[in-house]
Amino acid sequence: MKKIIIISLAIMVCGLFTGCKGGSDKILIGVSLPTLREERWNVDKRGFEEAAAKLGVEVSIQIADNDGAKQLNQIETMITQGVKALIIAPHDATAARRLVEIAHEDNIPVIAYDRPISGGNADLFICVDQFEIGRAMGQHILDNAPGGNIVFLMGDAADYTVYPMRDGSRSVLQPKVDDGTYTIVMEQHVIQWSQANAMRLMEQALTANNNQIHGVIAPNDGTAAGVIQALEAQGLAGQVPVTGQDAEVNAIRRIIAGTQGMTILYDNLKMSEAALLAAIRLINGEDPGATGVLEDGTPVIDFPPGVVTIDTYRELLIDSGLIDEQALQ
Repeated sequence: MKKIIIISLAIMVCGLFTGCKGGSDKILIGVSLPTLREERWNVDKRGFEEAAAKLGVEVSIQIADNDGAKQLNQIETMITQGVKALIIAPHDATAARRLVEIAHEDNIPVIAYDRPISGGNADLFICVDQFEIGRAMGQHILDNAPGGNIVFLMGDAADYTVYPMRDGSRSVLQPKVDDGTYTIVMEQHVIQWSQANAMRLMEQALTANNNQIHGVIAPNDGTAAGVIQALEAQGLAGQVPVTGQDAEVNAIRRIIAGTQGMTILYDNLKMSEAALLAAIRLINGEDPGATGVLEDGTPVIDFPPGVVTIDTYRELLIDSGLIDEQALQ
């Protein structure tokens, strides 16, 4: 009898405090990121952690390692854990439709983050305008390559962001292709946005064209690094304009050194906080604050890209406090 009373008292005490389950009464939001192999996703992860502390919610952050099956398993586990909303940066935009279906079966709202989920069934999409990113890349080539052979690299084919980005670049470059100013000698996807794969493609383009390459659309800073490695091996680094995206520290170093022409900055910390705020609103049945709608009907909150060059990096990154100048030494 004494033992039963003690257990009963323990249960009553447990009901007064949240620590007995090792958790709390905070809202739990699941975040699925595709990788941490690229610097920018580490910044997003930090942004979600900092925003969660600021907003008084808990986050379960899972990393899919560019594996769609793993991402599915992780999301199923988070649903079992009781997440009230999901924020997903999908590895595969088409396959991710199934992720949304699974979540919606349990009335869990889904926000697509940085990468859209094709099919229009996500509750919100938070991103930087991918068409404008591509347009800025195309403009850089137009401004810095008077003519000649262009290598046009795109990110992994399963990542839907590569298509509006491609269209943005094409909107600028196509008239010059049509009039013969430019010849696109290679147009390829870079599997898994891999630096090594980008380097191999660039080596192939250089070989096939006797090193006569006059501009390169590289879809992010990791692929730009691979492209520049191939150019360096032929003594061409700094002579060929190369684009990028993500404003990684190493990319800024290359811009200062003159081997990479530009990159794209978007404020990952603001985006991650906006995603958590929108998730809270959706959980509460409120308007998430969309600023527009995609063609497939998905509500969207988009952020403008910042174009980082040798002329703008100090203002955009150092003066703003996003990068410590000592990190660039």
